[in-house]
Amino acid sequence: QVQLLESGGGLVQAGGSLRLSCAASGRTLSSYVVGWFRQAPGKEREFVATISWSGHSTACADSVKGRFTISRDNAKNMVYLQMNSLKPEDTAVYYCAAGAYSGRDYKSYDLWGQGTQVTVSS
Repeated sequence: QVQLLESGGGLVQAGGSLRLSCAASGRTLSSYVVGWFRQAPGKEREFVATISWSGHSTACADSVKGRFTISRDNAKNMVYLQMNSLKPEDTAVYYCAAGAYSGRDYKSYDLWGQGTQVTVSS
């Protein structure tokens, strides 16, 4: 059973960068598709990025394209979300999720972390 734990969130000024990490325990993540989602106050959960089990295929939302990069290191059982050029509208709780199938729908993912808060100030 895989358990996910996000870290790396915090308060950053607009234009700054953060690197989120998703650590897995209990089982390797290498056979899972992993996605990042976010949820801002009063808004629905939003797709951010996803990466295949091999790391060879990635996709990201239009709102973060060119600014965010998803990657994984299966040897370390870690998945990352590098966030550059952050904007106030990026403020949200960011969640790491894992599942057997790739997709932009949160229902495609079975395992979820508890989230890490990212706050971008103006």
